[in-house]
Amino acid sequence: MNIKEFWNNYKGAIIGVIIAILIIATGLHNLILVIAVLLLGAFIGNYIQQNKEEVKTKLKGFIDKM
Repeated sequence: MNIKEFWNNYKGAIIGVIIAILIIATGLHNLILVIAVLLLGAFIGNYIQQNKEEVKTKLKGFIDKM
């Protein structure tokens, strides 16, 4: 396998590794983690708001099991 074939087969992985190294080296991973937690919290909050009764039922069942 020559370099051109290697690049064509694995260019996505190579670019991903380079981006990951840059994120870690610059300290952006902390910012990305904070943004991910915020988005997860927003998603969970929206889900609970849209499915109040279902969440209440599941939560009551979970508490009863404990």
